Amino acid sequence: MTIEGKVWRYGDNIDTDVIIPARYLNTFVPAELAKHCMVDIDSSFAPNVKAGDIIVAGKNFGCGSSREHAPIAIKASGVPVVIAASFARIFYRNGINIGLPLLEIGNDVEKISANDVLKIDTDTGTIENFTTGDAFHAPPLPGFVQEIANAGGLINYIKSKI
Repeated sequence: MTIEGKVWRYGDNIDTDVIIPARYLNTFVPAELAKHCMVDIDSSFAPNVKAGDIIVAGKNFGCGSSREHAPIAIKASGVPVVIAASFARIFYRNGINIGLPLLEIGNDVEKISANDVLKIDTDTGTIENFTTGDAFHAPPLPGFVQEIANAGGLINYIKSKI
């Protein structure tokens, strides 16, 4: 899958309580969650994010609670992929389960800034920064994980196999 979009840049240790604050967890409707995505760290995100925009963050993105609401809010915001130096393990698994590709690029993340425009090939892990001319490589998603992402999540993947 190839994705092109503008970067929303965040730092280290962005936890699930910041991605979708607990006060908005009275619903599981993705569109409602998207209205409050990142509100406590960046009030401009939810009203201004465009379908295809990309979140880029530092180390340990998605730490904190194990709520599935966090990757659901991101995906429902129109963000098709998140790139980070590293991800919290349970957030990574929740992202895969809902079909949100997550790519780790370690310290190369420091070479990507807010508003840069990226082109990402999730099949190969290739990331091109059109703004700076830099290119990065993330380990591509393993075959079955890529199939889950392409199917739109674990439930859709399982349904396609039955």
